[in-house]
Amino acid sequence: MSELTLKAEKLDAADELAALRDRFVLDEGVYLDGNSLGALAAHVPERIADVVRRQWGELRIRSWTESGWWTAPERIGDRIAPLVGAAPGQIVVGDSTSVNVFKALVAAVRMAREQGSGGGDRDEIVVDATTFPTDGYIAQSAARMTGCALRPVTPAEVPGALSSRTAAVLLNHVDYRTGRLYDLPSLTAAVHAAGAYAVWDLCHSAGALPVGLDEHGVGLAVGCTYKYLNGGPGSPAFLYIRRDLQDRFDSPLPGWNSHADPFGMRSDYEPAASAIRGRVGTPDILSLLALEAALEVWDGVTVEAVRAKSLALTDFFLECVAAYVPAGRVECLTPPAHGERGSQVALRCPDAGDVMRRLIERGVVGDFRHPDVLRFGFTPLYVGFADVERAARVLAEELLG
Repeated sequence: MSELTLKAEKLDAADELAALRDRFVLDEGVYLDGNSLGALAAHVPERIADVVRRQWGELRIRSWTESGWWTAPERIGDRIAPLVGAAPGQIVVGDSTSVNVFKALVAAVRMAREQGSGGGDRDEIVVDATTFPTDGYIAQSAARMTGCALRPVTPAEVPGALSSRTAAVLLNHVDYRTGRLYDLPSLTAAVHAAGAYAVWDLCHSAGALPVGLDEHGVGLAVGCTYKYLNGGPGSPAFLYIRRDLQDRFDSPLPGWNSHADPFGMRSDYEPAASAIRGRVGTPDILSLLALEAALEVWDGVTVEAVRAKSLALTDFFLECVAAYVPAGRVECLTPPAHGERGSQVALRCPDAGDVMRRLIERGVVGDFRHPDVLRFGFTPLYVGFADVERAARVLAEELLG
């Protein structure tokens, strides 16, 4: 037994989150793709069977009130809130990440133009030039819709790119390719100092590390729920609207669900006086309630404990890779500093696509990002240190093969 194998055993024995693994449906392999799709919580199928058979099958339309369907977007938002450092009443769940980015970005431009002297001169949207493609597409569309110029810059260039023209800035908390964690507090402060609004994409940080939305004064944020929150494929995203901005949030997608009197069926639109104005149409109940059930695995778990284990897992993986993988065979794209690292490790190698295919065939599941990136996500709720050591060992064997 190798020294690293023994170390993994000791680390697993001391892991206070190790028992959470039993709350998930897992096989004998190593699942390191929770940053794309989280594992299934074991109790979710039975819960959804009840939703389908009893709530839909027996209660039918009565479930909108008797089973709480109508209030699910806000109720589940309040369940997510502590995981991203938000007080209740500021998050609604529904629609996709893309739709919520669009709502938040256009609303940010509208709010920036409303405020103070010269607000109408704000005609520029700044976007992370390295962002996930969809965020970039949405930013382009929002710019056209609002008559703004689009200015792509790297996150490091954001402070220098801000001006009296800036209306909104769209940023990722964690880079989806490299796993780099950006400085949300300082970037948010810089954007606000320029009189603009920051919209944060939390897809790769929600459920993986502390975010501190309220603490850092973030105005608007969005995030998905099918990665580290384990809500299931295509589970609905969330939208955070800071409490003091809710009466100014002017959604470009007003719907009957966000109306102050949704069942009044009035022809004139009057937005609800809360984060509910972030809703649009009828909630996707099956996905919402699957997510609600999945979030129960967080009972008794703190994000701080998850973050501590995440850093320990990624540290150990990098240690094992350095020990097992031939020098020069891979290049680590993920920053070594804890303050700059999310919950994934990205390794560059020329034949990354073929390498990942072979790893998956051997039960080590990560993913490949074009053109040459091996991406491994570490979900502390169910990934252990023995998993990490095994993944690095199999990776080395395939690279030597």
